This record gives sequence, C-alpha cells and structure tokens, in this order.
Amino acid sequence: MRLLDKLEPILLILAVGLGLFLSRFPDISPYASKLVSPFLTVMLFGLFWEAPLKDLGKSFAKYRFTVVAIIINFIWTPIFAWLLTEIFMPHNALLGLGFFLLLITPCTDWFLVFTGVAKGNVPLSLAILPLNLFLQIILMPFYIFAFSGSWGGANVLLLAKSAVIVLLIPLAVSKILKFALKGLGPVARALEKTVVKRQFLWLWLAIAAMFASERIIEPGKLGVFIQILAPTLTFFIVTFFLAHVVARTLFYSYEDYVSLAFTTLARNSPLSIAFAQQAFPDDRLVLLPLVVGPLVELPVLALIAQLLLMYWARVVKPKLNRDRRKGR
Repeated sequence: MRLLDKLEPILLILAVGLGLFLSRFPDISPYASKLVSPFLTVMLFGLFWEAPLKDLGKSFAKYRFTVVAIIINFIWTPIFAWLLTEIFMPHNALLGLGFFLLLITPCTDWFLVFTGVAKGNVPLSLAILPLNLFLQIILMPFYIFAFSGSWGGANVLLLAKSAVIVLLIPLAVSKILKFALKGLGPVARALEKTVVKRQFLWLWLAIAAMFASERIIEPGKLGVFIQILAPTLTFFIVTFFLAHVVARTLFYSYEDYVSLAFTTLARNSPLSIAFAQQAFPDDRLVLLPLVVGPLVELPVLALIAQLLLMYWARVVKPKLNRDRRKGR
C-alpha cells in the first residue's frame, strides 16, 4: 500500500481540524462555503474519468459472485443501515441521514487495495467495480426517498436535481471529454496528472472548506463522534461475518471470499459527501458521519486484511499443501 494511502486517515483529521480552526474567523466562512462544490465537482470528474463503465458486462462473467454481491450491497445493506440509524440515532435525524448515505454507497477503488493485500481475487473485484458505481448512482435517490420517513421526509424534486448535478453531469462530461481527447495524448496526460490523479487532494480541500464554512461541531458536543463510531463498527463486524458465512455456504475459494468481503465492507464516502453537499446544503450535520466514516473504515479494513492473511497462512495454505501432496 502506498504511503499516502496509509496516511489518509491522519490527513482527513488534519482537514477537519484546519476547517474547524478557520471556522473561528467570520470573514473566511463565506468564501469557504463557495469553494466546497467546485472542489467536489473536480474530485467527481476524476473519479468518473477512471471508472471503466464500458466493462459493465464483465461483472456477470462470474454471475454467482456478482448476484450475491449485489444482494448484500444493494438490498441487505440499505435495510441494515436503516436499522442501525433507528437503533443508534433515533433522535438525531441529520446524523442518521448522513450515516445512511455513507453505508448505501459501495466503494469503487479502495477495496481493490485491501483485496490485493489479503491475496484476494483482484480481477474479479475489478470486474464488479463499474457495476457497483452504476447501481449506486441510479439507486441513491431512490433509497433516500424510500427511507425518508426516518428523517422527516425528503424533497423528491431536490433529490432528483441533486442526482443530475452531482452524479450524471460529471459522469457524462468526464466520459465525453475523455473520448474527445483520445487523440491528444499530451493534453489528456496533463489533465490526468493535475486532476484525475489528485482526487484525494480535491476531497481534502472540500472537507476543509466544509468545516471552515460554518461551525458544524459546537464546543462541548464532540460526543457525536462516539455516536457515529458504535454503528459504524457494528456495520463492519456484522458485514464481515455475513460475507464469511455466505462464502463458506457457497463454497467460495479463499480468493473469491476475500473479494466478497471487501466489496461489501468498503464504502464510497466521497460520492456520498458530494451528494449530501448538493442535496442538503443547509444541513451540515449530515456531512459529519461521511467524514468520520473513512477515519474508522481505513484502519478497520487494514486490520481485516491482516486477519485474512493470518487465516491464509494458518488454514488455507496448509490445506493447499496437503491437497498437493495427496495429488502426487
């Protein structure tokens, strides 16, 4: 894993800290609030530029894996996310909404890193990536509308407009521009170097600007972090064991089991942050779980990768060696 990948949780904390510090200066807040959307738009442009949507058909080459991953990610997880908000955040609708947004978006990049570290089936995980992205873009407004009763209702027109602005327009622009620049190698490479490959930088700047734009966390109310931590850890623990049970029941190989675990565990918080910023501009508390989520997620995924490697060394590898000896 790259050094930057390992430092991301610390860098996100620094972005939040910088934003909170700058929010103390009234003259900065108006300018910061105007920068959030542009930063997120550039970040999404880079995300969609790299998304291999042309490979959607490859997702079904191993249909048993794909169907199971879809059921867990897009049926079980939204229901489980709603249950967690009802249990842990029954009296805080904005935090509950932000937490729900965090969980309903499967990751489209991070899980590949941890899948590789844990010796999983990276090509299989890569094949399902475009399907994960496509389905979450289509289903996110539907999920919020379907479960909106938990947060006092939602403006359907605003959700539809937000989906177009945040999801469909950057997706279309990135793909059209990528096709148009196909014959202009130097220009395309310069764009990739300054924008596409700097997605984390734009996300970092957006988070700093969000927290600088107003005081999201009031003094004496830092307990909301604990309120977010408990359901987040519950999600990771339950989902990890669910993937384990499903993989054993369906006789998955170790490599496919690892791929299923990480594609159902990792979440796509940047996409959720962009959507929340556009759809709920006056409800800043919605953003807090989306920022705290990765701070919990990345260390947890790293720990799970190490646990899976231990399982590989102590259980899977000895069994493979025994099978080879018997085969001889």
